[in-house]
Amino acid sequence: MTALWTAAEAAAATDGRIAGDWSVTGISIDSRSVAAGDLFVALSAARDGHDFVADALARGAVAALVSRVPEGVDPARCLIVGDVMEGLRALGAAGRARTQARVIAVTGSVGKTTVKEMLRAALSAQGRTHAAEASFNNHWGVPITLARMPADTEFAVIEIGMNHPGEIAPLARLARPHVAVVTTVAPAHLEAFGVIEGIAHEKAAIYEGLEPGGIALAHADVGTAEILFDKARACADRLIRFGVGKGVEARLIEAQVAEAATVIRAEILGTERLVKIGAPGRHYAMNALIALTAAEAAGADATQAALALAGWTPFEGRGTRERLMLSAADDLEIELIDDAFNANPASVAASLEMLAAALPQGQGRRIAVLGDMLELGPTGPALHAAIADNPALAQIAAIHTVGPLMEHLHKALPGRVRGRHVETAEEMAAALPQKLRRGDVLLIKGSKGIKVSRVVDALRKLGQATVDQGKGPR
Repeated sequence: MTALWTAAEAAAATDGRIAGDWSVTGISIDSRSVAAGDLFVALSAARDGHDFVADALARGAVAALVSRVPEGVDPARCLIVGDVMEGLRALGAAGRARTQARVIAVTGSVGKTTVKEMLRAALSAQGRTHAAEASFNNHWGVPITLARMPADTEFAVIEIGMNHPGEIAPLARLARPHVAVVTTVAPAHLEAFGVIEGIAHEKAAIYEGLEPGGIALAHADVGTAEILFDKARACADRLIRFGVGKGVEARLIEAQVAEAATVIRAEILGTERLVKIGAPGRHYAMNALIALTAAEAAGADATQAALALAGWTPFEGRGTRERLMLSAADDLEIELIDDAFNANPASVAASLEMLAAALPQGQGRRIAVLGDMLELGPTGPALHAAIADNPALAQIAAIHTVGPLMEHLHKALPGRVRGRHVETAEEMAAALPQKLRRGDVLLIKGSKGIKVSRVVDALRKLGQATVDQGKGPR
């Protein structure tokens, strides 16, 4: 495997000290998942990463980025810097500087990870493509993504997130994108920003990182669009507006949602296109419009990009759909929509719309388990209760709720759709199977912190146990 960094290159990039000659093929910050050939970065968060250097090296890491040599560790396997986080940031900056890749940076209140993954799919067939893993989008996720980027990369997709003011601009300047995207602005992280205009200003800061001649993509349908436009015009050489209204450069004309796909008709930069996405959901249509527009803006072939999206499917926790046999004896098979990774009012509305469009089997029903939407500040209770007014509820049989904030929705729901309310995901995991019947379509959605993913895990384990029991003797 080609070396990602030699010891000399890494030392030069970080202004660090080395006592050995080594090369690495990857970078890790978690000793538990380190791969053979990695450079282990000893970051300090809840615990000091230096405490895990020896374990990481024993598991196959070649060397470690440290600010001191831990006891018992060979100095020849260390890259010593003044500060580990600054060292990682410098390595990321060097990774970005040495490549000729066309770089796309993506942020937004909703859809940034999905757009990033769509771009990965759309660009991979056209050149060596590098994109952030999982949701590596914060102060360490962006540098590690850049540091992991091979020098011969042709397209790169960098996801940039935020929780507090002032986070996006430094990360955007580190990424130095040629194309910068704000997918949308919606109530999320209101606890830190107070008003949605504050969120819009922070999201628009991604444009500050644009390279000369850079292109800004901005959502024209949001109430804070002018904030995005003003910032884009100040920072970018070109502004591309997208949305459903007329007069934009990339317009979603129509979206038809089927059981296993979504077909969209759109006009993108003067050309009308018919595109099929390998997943059902109206919100995926807008995400695909954004991804295709960004790909074309970055110089990719738009037709090839559109064809590649036909094979795209959501990944775990972001709207994946699967069938689970929960009880062979009762023929209890359901369809699970796993959207348990993140939640805010806009993404919950999109998920409920997706559930409303799903087709239960036989006498099955559409059921949702909704966990708290976190970081909404003082408006949180009202925003939770407002979900009761979503028109998609007309097609949903029951909504079960998890968490203290979702109790406000529970109380606001009409009686016919009001399900069970519990405080924890563990309680819901224990109670839910008894409330399901054959043919149900079940959506599970919530912020990561409320841990409704544990409900998903419990159902999968129940399904696997049923499958294992049905195998018979060996």
